[in-house]
Amino acid sequence: MLRYTLMRLGIFAGCLVVVWGLVYSGLAPRGLGASNGLWIVMLALLLSAPISFVVLRKERDRASVQIVQRVDRMKANLEANRNQEDSADESSRAQGQTS
Repeated sequence: MLRYTLMRLGIFAGCLVVVWGLVYSGLAPRGLGASNGLWIVMLALLLSAPISFVVLRKERDRASVQIVQRVDRMKANLEANRNQEDSADESSRAQGQTS
């Protein structure tokens, strides 16, 4: 998951540099007034999202498999704890009835 995040940030940083160069060279429009920095960031986000979606497809699938495995492990642990609590409760009730 960390690898996917870092790769996504790298694509965004690359797009940010490209958009900044295009805006300051005059090939892309500048923002209005003092909004130029925000304009550059928004354009970079707009460009990096579809690029990340296409380029990082395999890495995203790999990360989702890891997340599913982690969730399944957590569910199994919760179920094991629940069963352990149930058996402990049943044994304590059985001991209370026999006394």
